[in-house]
Amino acid sequence: MTQGYKTTVRWLGERKGFLVCGNGPALTFAAPPDAHGEYGVLTPEDAFVAAVNTCIHMMFIWACERFQIDLVSYECEAEGFKQIRLDQTEEFTQVILRPRIVVRGGDERRVQRALQAARKYSLIAESVRCSVDIEPEIVTA
Repeated sequence: MTQGYKTTVRWLGERKGFLVCGNGPALTFAAPPDAHGEYGVLTPEDAFVAAVNTCIHMMFIWACERFQIDLVSYECEAEGFKQIRLDQTEEFTQVILRPRIVVRGGDERRVQRALQAARKYSLIAESVRCSVDIEPEIVTA
């Protein structure tokens, strides 16, 4: 059986909308400033990169539990890169995640294996066309 996920959007005028997620959160979104949008609100581009980042994050937490890694902290910056095609359409070509991971008493190989598992089992990362690359900084405490 497949599980569905729903969102609803409503136009607020100009290049702004209101998003209601099926899981409860609701927030304003807009086009990015470089597309005549608004600064300081969620954009579809932000949401795309955030979806990859948050899904990898949740799967990494799962992998740490599975591999019995004593995780002290995890913080990850993600950056999405897009290209403009000849016909002026755009696509994301790459998302790079740069996690800073601190573990206690673990070895770097196990953390790398956990990252590989997180990437492999990430629904979002596995569903996008662009490459998703992870460039970790791993610290053992």
